[in-house]
Amino acid sequence: MTHPSSDDAVETPRRTSTRIVGLDVARALALVGMVIVNFKVVMDAEDNDPDGLSETVALLDGRAAATFVVLAGVGASLLSARARASGDAALVREARVLLVKRAAFLLVLGYAFLLVWPADILHYYGLYLLIGALLLTATTRQLVAAIVAVSAISLVWILSVDYFARWDLAGDLDYEGFWQPDGLVRNLFFDGFHPVFPWVGFYLFGLWLGRQDLRSARFRWRTIAVCVVVAVVAEVVATVIAGKGPEVETLDDDDWRLLFLAYPLPPLPLYLAAAGATATAVTLLCVSLGERVRSSLLFPLVATGQLALTLYVAHVLVGMGTLDELGRLEDQTMTFALGSALVFSAAAI
Repeated sequence: MTHPSSDDAVETPRRTSTRIVGLDVARALALVGMVIVNFKVVMDAEDNDPDGLSETVALLDGRAAATFVVLAGVGASLLSARARASGDAALVREARVLLVKRAAFLLVLGYAFLLVWPADILHYYGLYLLIGALLLTATTRQLVAAIVAVSAISLVWILSVDYFARWDLAGDLDYEGFWQPDGLVRNLFFDGFHPVFPWVGFYLFGLWLGRQDLRSARFRWRTIAVCVVVAVVAEVVATVIAGKGPEVETLDDDDWRLLFLAYPLPPLPLYLAAAGATATAVTLLCVSLGERVRSSLLFPLVATGQLALTLYVAHVLVGMGTLDELGRLEDQTMTFALGSALVFSAAAI
């Protein structure tokens, strides 16, 4: 799993002297965030939180994963930059073929990994890359139109169908009929953990972001400022209208305020705005950090980001596997879940 081509299937970075190391740093931080989220979900830690950490840790829900997806789009955009700039049909085709191969690899790996880890994101990634390959040379207007379209399709689905009809919310979050043809399609595209509608929108936004001048401090800081405003406004609106924590549980299924939730399940507009803005701000802050801090100091995080795929698999097989053997994987406190996630992350780094 440590072969560069395996990890690059997710990251698609450029291996040249002009590599933007901040993107690897952002990838490493996103990995840590995903480890924390997954550990606390598996341990059912939110129901056992004597130290009041749940609201703080909940800030990572769906945000760390969104950062990964945006970074994947940025990486694909950088990978294909020369082909797009040249207008050479052969180079564009070569870039597309490379992305399609990586997409196929992730689809196969992801569906195999599902047998171990039901919350896998890799098979979704595979389809994001495949769709991104088709839109590799799309104009900014076309990318924006595609992002709006996938978000709108998702919203219509959520409003028209019971999003959780197939989920066992009271049990282990099992998905009814997952391996049946209709279940595979529905979970992958509409109501899974990271469905194509609307999650591929994060990837397409990453394609756009990768086309910008990421080395321009002016562009970075202006964009960061906008993203902070968007994220804060989205979170405040969600909290004021729909509430947080126990307040949400008191809402009826037909309560209009549910449309203003900023949770990843279901992925409603305020969540998409908050998560996308957060992912972009984190990415650009890490790029700025990479330009200001000596590379030797950042090397541990850079190396971690370059091995994100390997470590993603390892956090389940090694991290959770070890805790399971010790009898500490279920019904743990939030403090223990957070602590064990940070221990694994530190060891990975």
